[in-house]
Amino acid sequence: MNLELRHLRVVCAIAETGSVTKAASTLGLAQPALTAQLQRIERALGGPLFERDRRGARPTALGELVLDRARVLLPAMKGLQDEAARLAGAGDPLSRYRFGGVNSPILGRLVHRLAAERPDVGITTYASWSVDELAQLVAGGRLDFALTGVCGDASPSAEFGLTWREVAVDPVSVLLPQHHPLADRDEVRLVDLRREQWVAAPGEGCFGDCFAAACARAGFTPRKVYETDVRGCVDLVDAGEGVALCQATFRPPAGLVTRRLAGAPLRWRLLLGWHPDAPAVGVAETVLETAVAAYTDTLANHPDYLAWLLRHPDFGAAGGDRRGANRLSAGITAA
Repeated sequence: MNLELRHLRVVCAIAETGSVTKAASTLGLAQPALTAQLQRIERALGGPLFERDRRGARPTALGELVLDRARVLLPAMKGLQDEAARLAGAGDPLSRYRFGGVNSPILGRLVHRLAAERPDVGITTYASWSVDELAQLVAGGRLDFALTGVCGDASPSAEFGLTWREVAVDPVSVLLPQHHPLADRDEVRLVDLRREQWVAAPGEGCFGDCFAAACARAGFTPRKVYETDVRGCVDLVDAGEGVALCQATFRPPAGLVTRRLAGAPLRWRLLLGWHPDAPAVGVAETVLETAVAAYTDTLANHPDYLAWLLRHPDFGAAGGDRRGANRLSAGITAA
């Protein structure tokens, strides 16, 4: 049997998990099948790679040698594949736009605008709760752009070498049942929600820490947080089991309302990312402008928020003159 990269991944998975059973689960294989594969690998290499007992699997001297080589070869091969994927299309105009998003509020309008402007270009989308996963896919040439959000002045990890540009920045709002005692206010102080239970969608980044810090500044620790998908969050709020943080342009279903948090203690920055060595770099500025326009489109359904933006020029669409962009959208809405 010739040794292949997939065999090295098996060896690394067993070493990292410390167990053939756990490695099988990680790799999505049946335990007997992985055991048989390990035996074939060991025969090809001439000796046992792991000592296995009730405590798990520990590398032998031969196993350590193989692991040392595998930990060099696997990342090198991954890097080669990623660079080849980018180089393969580097000289060609982008014939498709591949977007990844984390609960993006503008993806639909962005796709609509791009499809109208470039009907000859195919558009695909991919959803993930993990910013790092999207960044890795963009870095590997499997996506062209990532749309994600971060809190405050934070930025996504620089590990994957992406260029990130701001599309918009919004104050965070709270989602309440229509019958909630605070629902009749235009703005709600965070401290007035200190006795509430919270619901949140999963995701990465600093937002959980930012929320906890904002609550601490307001003088309290948030109570229990339910984590579920967006629909589950809406259902829990509708059932009166909690309140939820939400984006300023979120359109609540019947029976629920959104209210801004007084003083904007939390900010959400919408970002567009791409790799500087990928073919997408040639159209990145155009896509960014389209993303900003798509964000402006969303404001038409939120006249109250639009009016608030005109009084708070540090928020809203990105660009050198936020106030100008927001006023332009206000004029379009009025027309």
